[in-house]
Amino acid sequence: MWNEFKKFALRGNVLDLAVGVIIGAAFGKIVSSLVDDIIMPLVGVLIGSGIDFSDLAFPIGNAEVKYGAFIQTVVDFLIIAFSIFVFIRIINKRFRQKEEEVQAAPKVDKKEELLAEIRDLLKEK
Repeated sequence: MWNEFKKFALRGNVLDLAVGVIIGAAFGKIVSSLVDDIIMPLVGVLIGSGIDFSDLAFPIGNAEVKYGAFIQTVVDFLIIAFSIFVFIRIINKRFRQKEEEVQAAPKVDKKEELLAEIRDLLKEK
């Protein structure tokens, strides 16, 4: 059982997934900081009187419904999703450009080069 677990845990897909999760968590922290420290204060200024969504709430009996925290979480999600979309779009565009360059310049093997040279020499004579 131990050997099977090692084989599973050390497969490429599992390691790639682990790296993706770690990088995703770090990227999430960066975007959360962007939202909390830069975007939301600007939104608060634009809306007026420096509103901070996370403090918005209304009481119902003894409970307090914190709808501002929910709005803040939705805004965080949308910004994170948009950031990832833009990042993936840039990466895909870069890969497409490389693929087009590879397809545009087909590789000619040495036999074909030699045959082309012979053909050109025969045309000259």
